[in-house]
Amino acid sequence: MSGLSGRLQNLVTRIARAASDAGRDPAGIRLLAVSKTWPAESVREAAAAGQHAFGENYVQEGVAKVEALADLGLEWHFIGPLQSNKTRPVANSFAWVHSIDRLKIAQRLSEQRDVFLPPLQVCIQVNVSGEESKSGVSPAELPELARSVAALPRLKLRGLMTIPEPTSDVALQRERFATLRRLMAQLRADGLDLDTLSMGMSDDLEAAIAEGSTMVRVGTAIFGSRNYTN
Repeated sequence: MSGLSGRLQNLVTRIARAASDAGRDPAGIRLLAVSKTWPAESVREAAAAGQHAFGENYVQEGVAKVEALADLGLEWHFIGPLQSNKTRPVANSFAWVHSIDRLKIAQRLSEQRDVFLPPLQVCIQVNVSGEESKSGVSPAELPELARSVAALPRLKLRGLMTIPEPTSDVALQRERFATLRRLMAQLRADGLDLDTLSMGMSDDLEAAIAEGSTMVRVGTAIFGSRNYTN
């Protein structure tokens, strides 16, 4: 078993253990392998080890990998900040977008999604820790944005995503993830058909799973530490 294959298997075991500790079925938690900055060859290796869904943060890099690995039939998720002038390639190369934080981006994705493709699955990014530098809509602004996004054609609003401020305080991790869970519960109570909580990464996935995450986004624990100078 290669280093990457071994790390991937260890991560799957870690997710299953966290689910068991939370009294949840591990089958209800999807693993999204965050492959940003890693070459297509690394993605191909992870796919050979059984991983199917991959997340990218940068438009040009992500689209290039989607094209280079088209033969594998992978599921691609865009999870990074998205500028309005870069929505077209994302709208037509990815199956999911997790990082919608304003209506203009959603409208452009809707308008630019090829009518012959399935609806683009989307999540709204929520800033649950209140950082000024962090992307995401505020909890107060979420209901209006969610209703507007849900009404757009060629998009399917699936749920919410968050990237809270890093902390080693497990209680604080859980509090922030619980905020997102409660926000989605309120939207569901208001009639929106949502099923996805995209939350939890390498350092806090146990807390996220304990609070109901249905999709964890993990890169370092699979691929190793990134070298951003390349």
